[in-house]
Amino acid sequence: MSPLFGSQSIFDTMVQFFRDDDWRFQQLGDRPILRMGFRGNNGSWQCFAQAKDEQQQFIFYSVLETNVPPDKRQAVAEFLTRANYGLIIGNFEMDFSDGEVRYKTSVDVEGGQLTPQMIKTLVYLNVLMMDKYLPGIMSVIYADVPPAEAIARIEGG
Repeated sequence: MSPLFGSQSIFDTMVQFFRDDDWRFQQLGDRPILRMGFRGNNGSWQCFAQAKDEQQQFIFYSVLETNVPPDKRQAVAEFLTRANYGLIIGNFEMDFSDGEVRYKTSVDVEGGQLTPQMIKTLVYLNVLMMDKYLPGIMSVIYADVPPAEAIARIEGG
């Protein structure tokens, strides 16, 4: 029988959650990072779960498999900024150097403990947000839809 979650490391709690929730994943070498694929209603992408035991942090990323072309990065950055406005848990990020887009959810549990329910909330909210906004990101990149219009289509504004 495994110890109580409060006595487990963040990494062990994270691994146990993904096993119990039937996710297929692989650890990246000996690093405290798990990689897994996810398929939503609007596409598929890679996800990464990271445990930072020393800092007492858990981070989950959904990473688009398509990098934004240089000539579309400014428009996508505007789209992501508009998408981020009002989000409570998590945010979109884009690396301007290579065009990688990801959604990040995280928690710092210093002085507390990471629970499976906390992980579940962060993971599923993350993939839901990526799936919700993915069509807008793609429409800005491939259909030249203005960022404000793409957001309005998604958020109904």
